[in-house]
Amino acid sequence: MYYGMDIASSGVLTAMGRLDALANNLANLDTPGYKPVQAITMQRDAARVEDDLMTLPSNELLERLGAGVLMAPSRVSFRQGPVEQTGNELDLAMDGDGFFVVRGAGSASSDEIFLSRDGRLTLDERGMLVQAASGMPVLSSQNSPIFLREDEPVEIDGGGNIYQDGVPVARLRTVDVTDRAGVRHVGDNILAVDNVGTKGLRPASGRVIQRAVEGSGVEEVSALLEIQSASRAVGSNIGIMSYQDRMVERAINTFARMG
Repeated sequence: MYYGMDIASSGVLTAMGRLDALANNLANLDTPGYKPVQAITMQRDAARVEDDLMTLPSNELLERLGAGVLMAPSRVSFRQGPVEQTGNELDLAMDGDGFFVVRGAGSASSDEIFLSRDGRLTLDERGMLVQAASGMPVLSSQNSPIFLREDEPVEIDGGGNIYQDGVPVARLRTVDVTDRAGVRHVGDNILAVDNVGTKGLRPASGRVIQRAVEGSGVEEVSALLEIQSASRAVGSNIGIMSYQDRMVERAINTFARMG
């Protein structure tokens, strides 16, 4: 009966983990360029298999019942969001595969880079092109910050080339990731890539659209249905735990009277 309690408790914890991820997706329903997290579960192996102790004796019947569930490594959905016109010359949308590259909040010479689909850009007090939401510098194809003159209009073509007064100033660095399994959220609508993924960066195939932003990739109806499903899973597993608790209590009381 305690084994049943363990299985049910794993279901509660996993469903609550799903709820957290799905609620965060729904909270970013209106965040430009946001890519939702896919909340995926996986079956947990029996303890003997999980700990690689196959030579130890075990109860085959219990192992056939399984050992509950776990959260699988999180994945990000890269479904294209809608392109929404804004009229702001420093708003950019990525249409197709690819990401804008921004530098971490450390020193200007830091090699720590991140990716984002949030193309809401602005100029800081020095005239450096930064993300409006995170304040991180947007990098050029030379992997360096981009500086623009505030008193001149800006034009940006589909390849990310930036012009002021008809003169080329810089080209945005836009990249794609060969293995997207290593891409994860790190806050402020910023995506990080693990070391393996960083080596797999390649030029983006998507097109840059000026005076527009990409809408959130969250689908409201689907997100609400998934939250309801996870919430029901929490309630169902708590009900099973309560039933297991009553069974244990009944067994204790029965055997106590027999003694």
